[in-house]
Amino acid sequence: MLLLVACSGQELASTTAGTVAISPTTAVATTRAAPSTTGPTTTTAPLAPLQGLTYTEIATGLDRPTDLRATDAGLYFSTADGVVWHLGDAPQLVLDISDRVTTASNEQGLLSFAFHPDDPDRLFAHYSDPSGNTTVSEFVAFDASSERVLLQVEQPFANHNGGTIAFGPEGLLWVALGDGGGGGDPLDTGQFAGDLLGNILRLDVDAAEPQPEVWSIGLRNPWRLQIDEGLVYIGDVGQNAYEEINVAAADAPDLNYGWNITEGLHCFEPASGCDTAGLTPPVLEVPHGEAGTCSIAGGVVYRGAAIPELLGHYFYSDYCGGWLRSFRFADGQALDEQNWTDAVGVPGNVISFGTDTVGEIYVLTEERILRLDPVR
Repeated sequence: MLLLVACSGQELASTTAGTVAISPTTAVATTRAAPSTTGPTTTTAPLAPLQGLTYTEIATGLDRPTDLRATDAGLYFSTADGVVWHLGDAPQLVLDISDRVTTASNEQGLLSFAFHPDDPDRLFAHYSDPSGNTTVSEFVAFDASSERVLLQVEQPFANHNGGTIAFGPEGLLWVALGDGGGGGDPLDTGQFAGDLLGNILRLDVDAAEPQPEVWSIGLRNPWRLQIDEGLVYIGDVGQNAYEEINVAAADAPDLNYGWNITEGLHCFEPASGCDTAGLTPPVLEVPHGEAGTCSIAGGVVYRGAAIPELLGHYFYSDYCGGWLRSFRFADGQALDEQNWTDAVGVPGNVISFGTDTVGEIYVLTEERILRLDPVR
């Protein structure tokens, strides 16, 4: 079954894993180095005008890649079945925890991983254990036997597990958790901080016994989260009507993003109205039915050098629609909104995004990893 469907009442088709293949013309992209800042001054020819964007296939035949991260050693990606791979000339398995990960339901599995910002030998994983509960663990030197469990959260239903873990500028590990599942938040977890569900948490991974800190509440299923230059971008999957992107200062605690009082910019139960006082509204919503939208795939901010015209723009997509859009966040608003779908096409069901060490963007579908490149 698929991994990312988070809209109530929807079932999508299964996929079959294929053989892994790397495009021979693009494999070198995984080892590109940042421009040198030392040595003699050189003259760089000006770039030709940007005509558009395109996808370059980096890997194909994959089985539900869920996350992509980079270190100086190259690109790594995870698959839902509980495996982390190094993406070189051909994917190489580096960590296998499939014996402790369930994919029994379409939103379970190895959902995200992150490297410690000061020690890439320390890898952290967010996965669904055999009981379906959320587990966040540390592994050292890709050794499955080194597991140190940092957090376990009981999941009342199989869906809405959230997904992302990422290190913030303060050195803490941020953990995005959904409301625990079931349509309409039947357990009212979204507006309750005490159960950890529906919240963004932070963990001090260097503590002997990390204790989760509730950073913000009111989220339905924050599948993807990115922290960029002091801002946190959250793609929160909606119920039946609206998907949303939230952006807030990464040093602003105690925000309430509204679920299940609101869905997007609207009252979740419009007939009865709602009190939105004290809630932090999304900066952008996407209605269901628009270009096949059903389940937002929060993305990443562009910080690369190949497309300087789009520096600081946030790219995002949708699992069902597969489109590609972007905006620039400034003055509390989503500005310069653009739709790139006509240029890049629909690559399939988009699951996630990632970046390499020089800030170029990668898009993960159910079977492929693509790099976003300029057309000049």
